[in-house]
Amino acid sequence: MTQPKKMAILVGGGPAPGINSVIGAATIRAVLEGVEVLGVRDGFKWIMQGNIEHVTPLTIDAVSRIHFRGGSHIGIARANPTLDPQHLENTIISLLRLNVSTLITIGGDDTACSAIRLQEKSAGRIRVVHVPKTIDNDLDLPREVDTFGYQTARHVGVEIVKNIMVDARTTSRWYFIISMGRKVGHLALGIGKAAGATLTLIPEEFTGRESRLKCIVDTLVGAIVKRLSYGSKDGVAVIAEGVVLDIDPEELAGIEHVERDAHGHIRIAEVSLGEILKAAVQQRLKEMGITTTIVAKNIGYELRCADPIPYDMEYTRDLGYCAAKYLIDGGDGALISMQGGHFVPVPFSKLLDPKSGRARTRPVDIRSSRYAIARRYMIRLRRDDFEDPHELAKIASSTGRSPSEFREEFGYLLEMEPPPLDLEKA
Repeated sequence: MTQPKKMAILVGGGPAPGINSVIGAATIRAVLEGVEVLGVRDGFKWIMQGNIEHVTPLTIDAVSRIHFRGGSHIGIARANPTLDPQHLENTIISLLRLNVSTLITIGGDDTACSAIRLQEKSAGRIRVVHVPKTIDNDLDLPREVDTFGYQTARHVGVEIVKNIMVDARTTSRWYFIISMGRKVGHLALGIGKAAGATLTLIPEEFTGRESRLKCIVDTLVGAIVKRLSYGSKDGVAVIAEGVVLDIDPEELAGIEHVERDAHGHIRIAEVSLGEILKAAVQQRLKEMGITTTIVAKNIGYELRCADPIPYDMEYTRDLGYCAAKYLIDGGDGALISMQGGHFVPVPFSKLLDPKSGRARTRPVDIRSSRYAIARRYMIRLRRDDFEDPHELAKIASSTGRSPSEFREEFGYLLEMEPPPLDLEKA
C-alpha cells in the first residue's frame, strides 16, 4: 500500500519574529486536512548531506501555542544547497525518502533562491512554496507589503534607541547605532524615523558614491558640528550595516580577512563598522579641535528572536495557513503573500533577477515622500545651511574654519540631498 504523502517545513537564513506562527498555522491547517507534517531541523543543513535523521514530526498539540514565541521551533541554518549540484540532488532525494511531496520554506532572499532552484530541479516530484521572512524587509514585494518580522524588529529597535537617546542626552555623548540591513536600509530607517534619532544613514543614499567611507564620515561629522552650533553635544545616529558593502576594501582595515557565509556574503558582524566610523569621525573632529565622546553599538541580534508583536502574529498565521492550503489544493512554485487582506501567490518566475539569477531585493525608495520626510527631521547639513550666511558662519565657526573653507570641505554633501518635498506632486 502506498503511504500517504507528507508535508515538510524548513527555515533558512537568520531568525525573524513570527517564524513559529507560520510553522504552527501551516501545521494545524495541514493536519486538519489529513496531511502529516514534518519539521526539517536546521534548514537545509542535514538533508543536503543526505542525512534524514534530523526531522521532527509536527502535531497540533506540539505547535498550537508556539506562535507567541520568537525563535524557531525547528531550528534554522544558512546552509545553501545550490552551491553544489550534488547537494541540491541530495536535498530532493532526502525529501523523497521521507515521503515528502510538498515543502514550505521560510526565509529571506537566499532561502527563496534555494527554494526556486529546488522546485526547478525536482521537476514536479516535490511542490514548493516560500514564505518571505526577513527583518531587513528587502524581498521584492509591493512597497506596501512588509516581510514578516520587520514590524516586530522595528518595534523592539525603537525601544532600544529611545533609551539610548536618553543616555546620550544625559551624558553629552554621541552613539553610532549599527542596525541590521545587509543590502537595504528599511530597518534602520524605520527605527531611526520612529524613534526620532538625530540622523539615519542607509546604503541606498550612498550608492555609486566615490570615496564612500569619506562621504559617510563627513555626513556624521557634519551632523555633530551642526548640533554643536546649536549648543548640543549629544546625538544618536542609526546606521544600516549595509553601508559597508560597497566601501573600497582598502578603506576598511582587514576586511579581506573577514569570514563569509555559505552564500558568499561578508559576515558583517565580523566588520567593526561602528568602531571604524567612530575612529574616523573622532580623527576628523580632532583636526577641527573638537573632542566628542562617541559610543558604537550594534543592534540586531536583540531583535531577531523577539516575541512577535500582535501585527506579526496575525500576519504570519495568515501566511502559514495560506502556504499549507495552497499546497494541499495543488499549488506549486510560488511565494506566499498577503496583499490588501487577500492571499496573492507570486510565481517564482517573477522573483528572479534575470541578470544575477538571484531573488530580487527591494531597496528603500529615496525618491519617496516617506524618505523625504525622514530627511527633513534629521539633523544633518542641508542646502539651507549653505544658502543662509548666518547659519553657515555659525556652523563653520564650530569647526574653526571660515565659511568659505567649510563650504569647500563639506559642500559636496549637498549632492545627496533629496529635492524639496512637493506634496501636490507626491
